[in-house]
Amino acid sequence: MLYDAAVIGTGAAGLSAALNLKIHNKSFIWLGSRSLSDRITRAEQISNYPGFSKVSGRQLAEAFQRQILDMQIEITEQMANQILPYEGHYAVMAESDFYEAAAVILTTGIVMRSLLRNESEYVGRGVSYCATCDGGLCRGKTIAVICNNIRFEHEVYLLAELAERMYYFPQYDSPSEMPENVIVSGGRPVSLSGGERVRALVLADGEELAVDGIFCLRDSIAPASLLPGLELADGHIRTDRSMATNLPGVYAAGDCTGAPYQYAKAVGEGNVAAHSVIEYVSRKIV
Repeated sequence: MLYDAAVIGTGAAGLSAALNLKIHNKSFIWLGSRSLSDRITRAEQISNYPGFSKVSGRQLAEAFQRQILDMQIEITEQMANQILPYEGHYAVMAESDFYEAAAVILTTGIVMRSLLRNESEYVGRGVSYCATCDGGLCRGKTIAVICNNIRFEHEVYLLAELAERMYYFPQYDSPSEMPENVIVSGGRPVSLSGGERVRALVLADGEELAVDGIFCLRDSIAPASLLPGLELADGHIRTDRSMATNLPGVYAAGDCTGAPYQYAKAVGEGNVAAHSVIEYVSRKIV
């Protein structure tokens, strides 16, 4: 199936985009977490969101959830691993699945601060974001796995079954017990080193771990790694007033486009991006 659009991310901008696409009867796949954005739910108090006076992040998230149910919008709980041009539209790889869409709306939030030094340079050369897709490459080898959400632990177990040895860096509270070949570390990974391929993970204390590959299992992927050729400015996706990027049919909204990092701003940009997609799709049909 060729969707009109793929919306990547389930924060306020993604919700706004999805609502407007739904209202205009556009077909779309919405990829992200059904619990929406952790950044929203953790907010103690939000005072500048129209219609809500001193609302907590949890209350706002609950209101978002009710609207999603009322509008009968489905969230596909998968993380997009890569987006590539494909026969005049876009192919979105999400874990082990493959989706096609005429247009893409990126609402990925801010992820640049979580990148390791040299990470982008080694994507496809030892760095992967999908255990299901690339796990076979680590069979019998030594790997490192960095994971920031417990919901990806099933992928960690899969990699542990394939690898001879794993250095595991859980970046969340109370990780589950791991198999014997997994070394769970509380160290802080900071950079990668190697030649043609990544060869070592460097920790903040200077220790270097020799590895054959590194899997970064995160809630979202840096835009430049997710969609090659995407133009950035100061670590954010560069857009015009229609929220269009430098790539045809690709739009962005929310924190990933830059400051101010506000929910009201994200919702507005999601609205604009959706309407730009609606116009873009109509031009392609004519």
